[in-house]
Amino acid sequence: MKSADKATAGAFPPDEVGLRDVLRDRRMCICVGTGGVGKTTSAAAIAIGLAADGRRVALVTIDPSRRLAGALGLSELSNEPQLLSSEHLAPVGIALRGEVWAMVLDPKRTFDELITRLAPDERARERVFANHIYRELSGAVGGSHEFTAIAKLYELDRDGGYDAIVLDTPPARNALEFVRAPQRLMQFFDVPALRLLLAPAGFGARVASHAAAPALALLRRLVGVDLLTEIALFFGAVGGSISGFRERARAVEALLHDPATVCVLVSSPRGEAVRESLSFARALRDADLPLGALIVNRVHEEPARAADLDAVEAALVPALGARLSRQVSASLADSQRRAQRDQIGIGRLRAELGDLPLTVVAQIDGPVGDLEMLGAVARRLFGEPVQAP
Repeated sequence: MKSADKATAGAFPPDEVGLRDVLRDRRMCICVGTGGVGKTTSAAAIAIGLAADGRRVALVTIDPSRRLAGALGLSELSNEPQLLSSEHLAPVGIALRGEVWAMVLDPKRTFDELITRLAPDERARERVFANHIYRELSGAVGGSHEFTAIAKLYELDRDGGYDAIVLDTPPARNALEFVRAPQRLMQFFDVPALRLLLAPAGFGARVASHAAAPALALLRRLVGVDLLTEIALFFGAVGGSISGFRERARAVEALLHDPATVCVLVSSPRGEAVRESLSFARALRDADLPLGALIVNRVHEEPARAADLDAVEAALVPALGARLSRQVSASLADSQRRAQRDQIGIGRLRAELGDLPLTVVAQIDGPVGDLEMLGAVARRLFGEPVQAP
């Protein structure tokens, strides 16, 4: 059952602010939240909703799974934006006045493209590509997403070809690392030991020398001379690109705090997700990042009032027998308990985040695996923006 089509709980009355109102004048929407709450689905549905309103949207996911590509009707996502085909959209009743361009972040390719763009010449570029530290760093999955996301956001923003950028971030435990990444990157290039490694000449001698500066002496004791020499050679190779790294970090830091940027918190009504979402919301506000809306996914709708269960069971006995009727009644009771539990979770979110516009999306059986279901979620989030011509 595709219950998102029929979801009504949490709908915005005409005089209240909804998600469409929150995003109307925003150029960047950053979807944040813990894992397993439908954040990637929400990001894709938001992109569809914005495009239905006539905007040209870049949808960027950091999740390398193929599920999003399949849901969007694409064979795969790459590091370059791909246009959703209108022939895939029309049969499922999705009419876009704008466009959706979807991509998945490829850390290594983004690293390589950035070095190619920033290196002062071909020789410098080849020195970087040949360096052992660079090969390990650019090929790593953990830790590199945040840096490469900075580079990709900078590129998409400066390209100027999109009315809106929708970013699907990693799960909550890593997402704050992403929003803090530009500031950390700028601080990294200013640490005393790194300035020594980036000195115009003689870093190899500095590393091996017993008279090294205290910062380098500490690094030498921690990681050893051979590794530190390799690190020094790496930073010597990328030295000509450092100003470009700094420029991108500053630009993205400004973009994250720009009035045209908004964070949308995605949660479920379950206990652990609610706790992590509330903690995440507090962290975003402490960081002075713009938290503009809350989406609560996977909410169980109450199938019947508790007072009706006895009547339901009694009415079913003639057709199903006493045993099967009791099982149906017990299943209804379980559904009611889940719905009541979900309402408690929503109540906790409302109590602490009551100033945020809230949209509730009903539970969908199974993963959101196609455009029809994404369109249903988009209609729920935007109040029927995605309709056939």
